[in-house]
Amino acid sequence: MAKKTQKIETPIDKRETFVSIQKSFADSDVSVGEKLKTLYALQQVDTEIDKILQLRGELPLEVENLEAEIADLKAKIANVTAQIEEANAKITDYKHQIAENDATIEKYQAQVNHVSNSREYDSLSKEIENLDLLRQIAQKNIGETKDMILKKKGDIEALKEKLSVKNDDLKAKKQELSTIVESTSKEEEKLLATRAECAGRIDERTMSAYEHIRNSCNNRLAVVSVFNGDSCGGCFSTISPQRLIDIASNRKMIICEYCGRILVNPDFE
Repeated sequence: MAKKTQKIETPIDKRETFVSIQKSFADSDVSVGEKLKTLYALQQVDTEIDKILQLRGELPLEVENLEAEIADLKAKIANVTAQIEEANAKITDYKHQIAENDATIEKYQAQVNHVSNSREYDSLSKEIENLDLLRQIAQKNIGETKDMILKKKGDIEALKEKLSVKNDDLKAKKQELSTIVESTSKEEEKLLATRAECAGRIDERTMSAYEHIRNSCNNRLAVVSVFNGDSCGGCFSTISPQRLIDIASNRKMIICEYCGRILVNPDFE
């Protein structure tokens, strides 16, 4: 019994174009004409979806950027707040040091009155002097830390003011975007359903090439009809008479030799 030949599928390259799939395009149970009509219908639907997205303009990106800025501002406020808490903890430590030094100084001063020789007196006096110096340093640190806290609180107020402005901007942008989305949601829902139906009738390799061409074109047109009788509807270059005949036949995939788009029969419109 003869073994059945198994067709080997080459991996899909996301950079594929219609030119690279031209030979395999006709290898299907579905006629080339039906495939071309489906691709053109898909392009028409995508064009309408693009128009809806254009209505939104830069709003989705602006909303995203504002949300990122707000998150960054909140993180900065939290960071500065943590610095203030740390500084307050340091002030508490400095005060404890001063209290301990004061207690030790008081103890040494009491001992000074009962020393028996000058050497012991000098030693206690030196200790008292050092402790007093440490006390002054702690007091200086408290003053500087309080100044720093005051500055940090000013920074927080400035950040909160900026945050308030950004929150107002975000609220306005979201409201504007919501209004646009609401006004087009039903139409977009229908278009997306039609798109899914069309895409479901197109093989994965052709779909990949379609998306690649669309993303590489400024006008996002991957499938175009003949324009003005003899020109590519994408780049408006003149099409040869023989290729026009081939396009009209709906029997093969015809690619614009200038821009790489699929050219379809204007009757599809």
